[in-house]
Formats: sequence, C-alpha cells, structure tokens
Amino acid sequence: MRVGTQLLVIAIMAGVGGGGWYYWQSQAVGKVATATAQAPRAPTVVVDVVRAERGLVEERVESVGTARANEAVTVTAKLTGIVSAIGFREGQRVQAGDLLIELESRQARAELDEARANLDEYRRRLQRADALRRSGAVTEARYDEATALVQAGTARVKSMEARLADLRIVAPFAGKVGLRQVSLGNLVQPGTAVTTLDDVGRIKMEFALPEVTVGRLRIGLPVSARSAAYPGRVYQGLVRAIDTRIDPVTRSVRVNAEFDNGDGSLLPGMFLMVEMVAERREDAVLVPEEAVVPEGTRQYLFVVRDGRARRVEVTLGERLPGKVEIARGIAVGDQIILRGTQKIREGSAVTVSPASGS
Repeated sequence: MRVGTQLLVIAIMAGVGGGGWYYWQSQAVGKVATATAQAPRAPTVVVDVVRAERGLVEERVESVGTARANEAVTVTAKLTGIVSAIGFREGQRVQAGDLLIELESRQARAELDEARANLDEYRRRLQRADALRRSGAVTEARYDEATALVQAGTARVKSMEARLADLRIVAPFAGKVGLRQVSLGNLVQPGTAVTTLDDVGRIKMEFALPEVTVGRLRIGLPVSARSAAYPGRVYQGLVRAIDTRIDPVTRSVRVNAEFDNGDGSLLPGMFLMVEMVAERREDAVLVPEEAVVPEGTRQYLFVVRDGRARRVEVTLGERLPGKVEIARGIAVGDQIILRGTQKIREGSAVTVSPASGS
C-alpha cells in the first residue's frame, strides 16, 4: 500500500515537472522569435556614383634632343689665293649661287692665259695641216697629230677655266651665313674655312626613345618640342625618319623629327625637350581617378549592380588630369562608386545619391 502510494506521488511529480519544462521552453522560443522579428535590418549605404565614359587618350613619351639645320655646311676654299672680294654680311640670308668670297690667284690666271695661247697655236697648225693634206704635201698621220693637239689644248683650257671658277666661292644652297672667318687681303689655302651656311627654314631634331615604343612608332606621328629659351612656346613637328637598328647599349631607337622654323627662332645646336604622341585611342574607358581603390599592387573599383556594391579588379591605362583610363575590368556606362567606398564592402546594399545624377 505504501509502495503504491509512493509510485503515484512520483508519477504526479514527474508530470508536473515535464509540463513546467515544456512551458518554459515554449516561452523561451517565443521570445527569441519575437526578438528576431523585431531586430532592425542593416541599413543601405548612400553613395555617389558616376558612369564610366568613353574618351580620348593620347599615350605620350618624352625625350630630349638637339636641333640641327635642315642643311648645313662649312664653306671652305678650294684653291690658294688672296681674298679679293667678300659678298655677304654675317647673319645674312643668301640664295643658292650667290657670291660669298672671291679670290685672286695670279698663278691660276697666268696658267689659263698660257693654255689659251697654246690652243690658238694648235688650231693654226691644224689649219695648215688640213690645207697641206688636201694638196698631198702632208701625210694623214701629221694631220691626226695636229688634231690631237687641238683636242688636248681644248681640254686644258676647260680645266683651267673650271679651276679659275673655283676662285669664286658661292652658296651651294639657300640659307643663312654665319660668322666670317676671313678678311680682305687674307691668303687662304685649300680647306681654309670661310664661313658657315645653314638652311634653318626647317629644323631637324634627333632624339632617342625606349625600344618598347618601336611597335607604335611610324612616320608622320606628331611631335612637340619646348626650349628653355622660349618659355611657354611649343613647336609642332612630325616624325620623318626612324632608325633601322636598336642601340644594344641604351636599348633605344633613334628618331628624326622635322619642325617648321619660318621665324628662325630655333638655332642649330639648341637643346629641346620632346614629347611625342605614340598612340591615340578615341574609345578609351575613363573614370575619375579618385574612384580607384588601391590595394597593394592591385587596383579596384566598386561598381553598383542590382543595388549592391561589387568590387571589381581593374587594369589601369594612361592617366589624365583628374581621370584614369581603365584598360580592363569595366565597360562604358557602368555605375562607379565615386565616394563612400570606406563604408562599404563586397555585396553591401547601396542607394545611389540623387545628387549623383546617374
């Protein structure tokens, strides 16, 4: 009897305990569900965006060069003689064939007079030999000998006349003469420098570029040059020649450009800073430089897609004032997050600011 009563009490206590535990558990679950339902959602981040746009990019390379005249020569004497006339002023522009210096050479003129006199005598002999040959008094061989003397004498006279012409030193091409190196009465020898002559209407310039640019070089590319002598002035020219060899020491290629110099402001020997457009891309993808997020050696942009921020790795191209070219990673028209990148992560929900206008 007592045993049965004890078992009944135990059963009643077990039932009450289980019901209490079940009630406590259901209450706890309900509170968690309520708390979860009432928890606030993560807010979206308001960001300013711009659209990637298409624009012009010019890839420029820089170098230095030295100006050279289109044509340049040091005028020298060919014969020994005394300066008898000077036909130019220093710095004067002359035309091809204009007299620069005239020399007086008594020896050359005496030799020419002697050659002319000998030729006259040979011609008289030939006339006599011809008359005698017709009458049979002179053999054909004597006549041929007289003819040969006339031919030799004629060649001698022409040679002396050409030599005498070398006493007149003339401009070989149109240009501007430099400083005079001789004076009236000076005795000059063959090779004596008289003056310089430069055609500076157009200026040539040679400069070197790295060999990595060779694939983009071509005749006709625009080149600009600046000189410290004329601050703010830019000279425009074109590539006229590209060397066929790479310098194995400097790993560079020589390039020749030509510039108009109608006002003569550029002088041969001047040092110039050169800038050349190696490549021109009119459909380049451009974004503001401040939108780029660097991370180590990599570059990223945050792009808005389906209301969320997506981090995209990009490859940069040329840099422009305030903008940068994106060579790979995005396309024209993509919404790029301009400001607010510090507050977002990959996949963050974002709202485009109305002020963005995108």
